[in-house]
Amino acid sequence: MALFNQTPSFNFMGRRRVAAAVSAALILMSLGSIGVRGLNLGIDFTGGLMLEVGYAGPADLAEIRLALAEAGFATPLVQNFGTVSDVLIRLPPQGEQDGGVIRDRVLNSLAERDPTVDVRRIDFVDPQVGEDLTEQGGLAMLIALILIFIYVMLRFRWKFAAGTITALIHDVIIVVGFFSVFGFSFDLTVLAAVLATIGYSLNDTIVVFDRIRENFRSMRRDSAEKIINVSINQMLGRTIITSMTTLLVLSSLYFLGGESVSGFALALIVGVLVGTYSSIYIASASALALNVSPVDLLPPKREEIDSLP
Repeated sequence: MALFNQTPSFNFMGRRRVAAAVSAALILMSLGSIGVRGLNLGIDFTGGLMLEVGYAGPADLAEIRLALAEAGFATPLVQNFGTVSDVLIRLPPQGEQDGGVIRDRVLNSLAERDPTVDVRRIDFVDPQVGEDLTEQGGLAMLIALILIFIYVMLRFRWKFAAGTITALIHDVIIVVGFFSVFGFSFDLTVLAAVLATIGYSLNDTIVVFDRIRENFRSMRRDSAEKIINVSINQMLGRTIITSMTTLLVLSSLYFLGGESVSGFALALIVGVLVGTYSSIYIASASALALNVSPVDLLPPKREEIDSLP
């Protein structure tokens, strides 16, 4: 039992420059891919059509995709919706054709392979709605970062707040860049996962910063680098257990949850990995680069004025 109670002694801060180089390379790769290739935006952002169809028996998603492709529908997104007999089809904008014409085209192409198919619902997503969602999503992320900076600055000091924001921006860029590099569809569920990544990474960072603050007050004579190293090592077990249990749940969602939640789960898997890394090497290293010291976290001294007799 004594072996498990020992605190590890990894020199995390001693490797902060190597970690900074790796992070810089990942950020440059992500920004380059976003700038050159862009994101494979879903119809939530680009506009398009959503159709719900039903079958008498289990639906063959591969056959449905093939039928739609042969009918001239480019890059259709096909996934089960509710049961194995219900299918949700998402199509990119189809020019000037109205919903009735598109409904007939979809129904005819699918009925050739399975006459039991029935189109139950068709919805049109206006491109303007997609633009509004893009603006609102970006604004929500910006407001969240500003409020987080204020919260961390009030709870700790501005140096820790700067480190926190640096880590969160680092996480968002890499997660979004991952979807750009590999061309995965980026829709509202993925955006929600990016925002959830901010919350997860923030929680992990705050836990580490709490321990750093405690050790700064009890280890005043030691260097800031040593105090931060000790604090991270003390919280390492908690960080690993939290990350592993979260990844187990997300992996189950990704492999077993179906296409409707796969993007959300994948974004969070990348976010948890990057967020765990950034809470150690980005947030703490950034605070150290700003010359944080025990003096920054000492409670202010009250000036006592001697009263006159």
